[in-house]
Amino acid sequence: MALTPDEKKDIIKKFAREKGDTGSPEVQIALLSLQIDRLTAHLKEHSKDVHSRRGLLSMVAKRRRLLTYLRKRDEERYKKLIADLKLEK
Repeated sequence: MALTPDEKKDIIKKFAREKGDTGSPEVQIALLSLQIDRLTAHLKEHSKDVHSRRGLLSMVAKRRRLLTYLRKRDEERYKKLIADLKLEK
């Protein structure tokens, strides 16, 4: 269920603003989105896994906070990220 190092590197490479950028909101949101997608698929199969559901809810909340931050700071970067990740906003 966890991301492999190669997957993480690919996402960081795709969404990084500059070389060596691993902490920008875009990268954090992209990593969280992939984890959320995987955990959602897991919970469809294992509907009674309450502990994972709680983790999913905290990840969704964190992504929402980061998206709000990005929208307030730079509307263009926010719109581009939403389009790239195919998020509904």
